[in-house]
Order: sequence, then structure tokens, then C-alpha cells
Amino acid sequence: MKVTALIMAGGRGERFWPRSRKSLPKQFLSLTDDGKTMIQLTVERISPLVELEDIYIATNKDYKQLALEQLPGIPEENILCEPIGRNTAPCIGLGAVHISKKYEDAVMLVLPSDHLIKFNKMYLSTVKDACALAEENTNLVTIGITPDYPETGYGYIKFDSREMEGRAFKVDRFVEKPTLEVAKEYLASEEYLWNSGMFIWKVSSILKNMKKFMPDTYNHLMMIKESIGTPEQEMVLDKEFHAMESQSIDYGIMEKAEDIYILPGTFGWDDVGSWLAVERIKKTNEFGNVVNGNIITVNTRDCIIQGGKKLIAAVGLDDLIVVDTEDATLICAKDSAGDIKKVLENLKICNREEYI
Repeated sequence: MKVTALIMAGGRGERFWPRSRKSLPKQFLSLTDDGKTMIQLTVERISPLVELEDIYIATNKDYKQLALEQLPGIPEENILCEPIGRNTAPCIGLGAVHISKKYEDAVMLVLPSDHLIKFNKMYLSTVKDACALAEENTNLVTIGITPDYPETGYGYIKFDSREMEGRAFKVDRFVEKPTLEVAKEYLASEEYLWNSGMFIWKVSSILKNMKKFMPDTYNHLMMIKESIGTPEQEMVLDKEFHAMESQSIDYGIMEKAEDIYILPGTFGWDDVGSWLAVERIKKTNEFGNVVNGNIITVNTRDCIIQGGKKLIAAVGLDDLIVVDTEDATLICAKDSAGDIKKVLENLKICNREEYI
């Protein structure tokens, strides 16, 4: 069966401010030494499995040109511009109806655009196994990441170790981000995986489940499907998408559907959720610092310092994040990295949109 992909690229990457901006969000930035942007790496990673003409990018109109520039092999009609953010379920539905317009049925990978993966061959092997399982019946398959520490920033998925299909386990339930104590319990039980946000299913399977569990959204999607390729396409998309309820695929479908399987993934995954991820992606020097740019450090340890042409001299610093751009500089304690979004909230309140 034909394998297609939908890459979700509409996020703002606010925890990567000030480098990630409204005009150039995280997925269009390069955070690795090879100079490739995160969305370019995502497309490259699946290219042995999915032809470029079968890769769809879901984003918003502000990022259409960026997507076309960074992904020259993707057809322009495959850049799907959401008129408004409506969370993951309508986004995935939009991709599904476009694919179903092109093919009678197909396997559909749903992937975030801003994750990094260290071991591509192991990743592709897992995805191929997921595709084979998704082709059977109406199975909905997700890839879970084997946890190696009690993370409180991810959702978890509990699996039933007694029910297996090949290497996949039957999903018991999806759970929200836990407290540290609960996360420790999950880790010790060996029955939970991190929710990676990666899904594999047939287009017919996900649309069937949307019809059952999200009938209003499904009806709006069918109106959009009918309009694809007609002069009214943009007008219908705008009207129907605005009318949809904002809902995640986890809550809308995955917590309710049957025949959900999870494949454990151990391929060096990182969701690159904040500046702290830079320490995991890049090598630290002998003082535990990750530096990039024109940097001098004196008695400075365990810091993340990201600059440009301007000289940054760091003296006597410990456990700080310093990020310098042309018009803004971030200085943040590592243990407060989760509060960077509050800077943006303040900028919005003060109407300082030029810095967002």
C-alpha cells in the first residue's frame, strides 16, 4: 500500500525565544551542526520510505513561503495552510482528506516537524513495522519512546504487556503529564512509554474513527474534501475550518478508539522542547558548557551560550542560558527554562509585538 506522510509544522516554538520567533519558528531553524533545519531533517529522515510528492506539510499561511524555500522538492499543493490553529485533530483530518482525494486508501504517517532523532536506521525500521501493523484491519498505531528518566514534561501511554502484535503492544490508556512522584512510579513499573506524538494509520481508519467520535469535525472535513481542486477551495476551507472545534487527536480519538497499538522506540529521540535540549544535542566542552558563536568564558560552568558575531564574555557564571540575537538577549537560569513563555506573555501585554 502507498505510504504517505503529514508533517505538522504550525507551531511557534515559544520556549526557544529569542531565536524562535513568530516570523521564523523553531521547525525552520537549524539546531544541529550539519546546518539543516529541523523540518528538512524530518523530510530527509522519511525519504527512503515516502516519495516527496506524497509528503504533506500542515502549517499556516505565514509559513508557506518558508516551507517552499526549505523543502523545494515538495509540491506547492502539498503545503496545507490552516486558516486558524485548531489543534491536532482538525490538522490531521485536513491531511487525511487531501490524501484520500489523491488515493483510494493509503498508509499515513503523522509526524511533528521539530523532533530530532539520532539513529535514523533504527527509526525507519520501527516506522516500517508500524506501517505493516497499520495496514491490518483498522489499527491505529503510535510510537512510544522508552523512558530512561522520570520526565514530567511529556504525556505517557500505558500498554498491556500481555497483548502483543509482533513488537507492538495493545494500548491500555493515555495519561497526562505526571508529577515527579507519579513519573517515578511509571518508570519503575516498566509499563509506560513517552507519548511522542507520532502516529501511523490508514487514511480510511482515521476517517472512520473521526466519523464515529468527532462527527461534527468529520462533516466539516467532508465539505473541504468536496471542494479540493475547485475554485471555491480556499473559501470552503476558511469557512469549515473556523467552524471546527479545537481538539487534540489524543483526546478526540486515541483515548476512545479501539485497536490502538504502540511500538516502543529506542532510536535517540528528542522533542527539543526547550533550550535545555541543546545540551543533549550538542557536545559540551570540558567545563560542561555548550557554546556557539563568538564566545569567551572565564570560570563559567554548565552554561548554554548561543551568540552570533557579537563577542559575548561570560565570567563566573553557572547553570545559565544566554541567547543573543540582533534585537534581543535572553539570560535565564536553567531551572527556569520553562518560564521563557512568560516573557512572551509580558511582551504581548505591553504590545511589543516586534520582539515576539
